[in-house]
Amino acid sequence: MTHALLIIDIQQDYFAGGRHPLVGPDEAAAAAARLLAAWRERGEPVVHVQHVWDSPDAEFFQPGTPGIEIHPLVAPQADEPVVTKEHPNSFLSTDLAERLDAIAGGASGEPVEPAAPVELVVAGMMSSMCVDATVRAAADLGHTVTVAHDACAAPDLEFDGLVVPAAQVHAAFMAALGDGYATVSSADEIIAGD
Repeated sequence: MTHALLIIDIQQDYFAGGRHPLVGPDEAAAAAARLLAAWRERGEPVVHVQHVWDSPDAEFFQPGTPGIEIHPLVAPQADEPVVTKEHPNSFLSTDLAERLDAIAGGASGEPVEPAAPVELVVAGMMSSMCVDATVRAAADLGHTVTVAHDACAAPDLEFDGLVVPAAQVHAAFMAALGDGYATVSSADEIIAGD
């Protein structure tokens, strides 16, 4: 099975000074950067995802702002595709599924019929939103998914007047994904195991 690394929305607005800073984005980006370096060294496919919130009332990720840029630690190289999305699910209204089909097709780049599953390793932001939505969609499409839990970050959230700390948000979403949609491991475990 073909391996591919999917890096979701590690963008400047999620870091200190951005419009929507998360808890622990620097550590998560560093873990994602280790995965990226390993994938590049092995010559395995990498796909980057960039969220663009092109709306006058967008709170962050607006076109033309510094916050939309992918963080330098995981910046794509010229030969690495960037999928632009406007929904939490990276497959919705994008060409991500077709790109993975092409990756599964091998060196020819031709899609296989029916599409062969890809073994995806996922890193990104936010654990509770775009990572969650994309991992579930990938699993539903038949891909095998591993989430690098320490290469993801979450925000504090609020529900019914209760503030839920980011660490608990992250843990709850990783636990839920690990319960039926993905294998959940650290970046270093993934690198050592491949």
